[in-house]
Amino acid sequence: MDELVLPPAMIETITAAADWVIVLPVVLSLMGAAMALMLRKAGSLSFMLAALVICAVIACDIALLLRVLESGPVSMTMGKWLPPFGISLAADLFSAAFALAAAVVTLVVLIYAEGESGRDERDGFHAMVLLLLAGVTGSFLTGDLFNLYVWFEVMLIASFGLMVLGGKPIQLDGAVKYGFLNFLATTLFLLALGLLYGLLGTLNMADVMRVAPAANPAAMAGVAALLLLAFSMKAAAFPVNAWLPASYHTPPAAVSALFAGLLTKVGAYALLRSLVVVLPASRDLLEPLLVAIAVGTLLIAPLGAIAETNLRRAIGFLVIGGVGAILAGIAVPSQEGIGGAGLYVFHAILTMTALYLVAGLIERGTGETDTRRMGGLYAASAPLSILFLVLILATAGVPPFLGFWPKLLLLQAGIGEGGWSGGLIVVALLVNAVLTLIAGSRLWGHVFWRSAPADGNAAPLLPQTWQRLGATAVLVSMVLAAGLWPNGLFEGLNAGIPDMMDPARYVDAVGLAGAAP
Repeated sequence: MDELVLPPAMIETITAAADWVIVLPVVLSLMGAAMALMLRKAGSLSFMLAALVICAVIACDIALLLRVLESGPVSMTMGKWLPPFGISLAADLFSAAFALAAAVVTLVVLIYAEGESGRDERDGFHAMVLLLLAGVTGSFLTGDLFNLYVWFEVMLIASFGLMVLGGKPIQLDGAVKYGFLNFLATTLFLLALGLLYGLLGTLNMADVMRVAPAANPAAMAGVAALLLLAFSMKAAAFPVNAWLPASYHTPPAAVSALFAGLLTKVGAYALLRSLVVVLPASRDLLEPLLVAIAVGTLLIAPLGAIAETNLRRAIGFLVIGGVGAILAGIAVPSQEGIGGAGLYVFHAILTMTALYLVAGLIERGTGETDTRRMGGLYAASAPLSILFLVLILATAGVPPFLGFWPKLLLLQAGIGEGGWSGGLIVVALLVNAVLTLIAGSRLWGHVFWRSAPADGNAAPLLPQTWQRLGATAVLVSMVLAAGLWPNGLFEGLNAGIPDMMDPARYVDAVGLAGAAP
């Protein structure tokens, strides 16, 4: 029998065994979701399965991150259709780090949720959490814009199911608002993809990077504007942000934490990837609009938090303010701007998730959601007040907490940019920090420091389960440690920023370097 000889072009595109780790997080999450659905009546067995799957995903994400650190961007294309026609997964340092952070907070939330509600309210909960993780991970690791749309749909299905789980009227109300705006955003995204394919004949990100410079600049700017609108709705940027505070407080706190830590960050990451890396020339044309959106989001969001009395609705406005910081980095895409935006995504995944978990502890302990009905909790639980205060300081960007470092980079980017745009970004970031600190301090004062209401309904705190307390404390400890010892984060940024500013290694990893436009 003759020995099989592969063509040289195919040999060059065969994926090394070590690179298969890029697909395993998605495969494990999808398979785990299917198995958890079959075991949805099995109680603790379903939880153990989901936890084991997420631990395996974390291990694969760590291996992928180390692989990227060692050798640069990694890519894998499915089946026999080679790039740019096949379904490609591609990871650089930013996407690998975000996927790892998403898996870590998902595990924390899963453990937290075990003590949050009764079994009858969580039928299928573990399966939907794994499906959501598959969508988030796929969004971070996809190398194709159409498949980014597919993963958005996977996330939307899972998140919609999680939001209505329990069937309470307020959840259904929130789900309608959440679902309508997100369906509209995905429709706009699909429209932009159709126009982009008509212009370029490809949706592979690496291929778009190669051929977009030769396309009509005005038409490409129109496509980029549609992507900006669609992803801004996903990320809840001003002025298309009203759906987030109207819906994120309606499901259980664990689900709110998962949404705040993952969903809006995927939208922000999509903006960062598509406008800064894939379509940089179109981003330059849209820079005045980006600056206006970033400044509006930075200023409006904390004002909403100051005016709000519902605890989780107020935190929802703080989530929106963080999106404004990420947009500021996209509007000023220097090395510091990209680094600040990327580090803020990482910070927000951890901090916003933890903030909603602490809010869940407060609401569960007091039986109230309105801060006007709370008060005096410092005496009842000083450790809980410290956890909340640490997260508020991190969100506001007070040194040396985690949120300070990305805001410092963004301020440096704004100063380095100069002109009216850089000046507006700097002023908006500083005002946002002050207003966020005011909003957070107001919440902390109302909940913990102010005297309890006259009827005494808010005290004492009801007992908490060890899962909820332990999971929250672990995540807050991660936020605190990352802020106090940020050297590793900055080393990662220094290694990852060059591939965002010059994606030549990314294109080469996909196998399209040197191909004819």
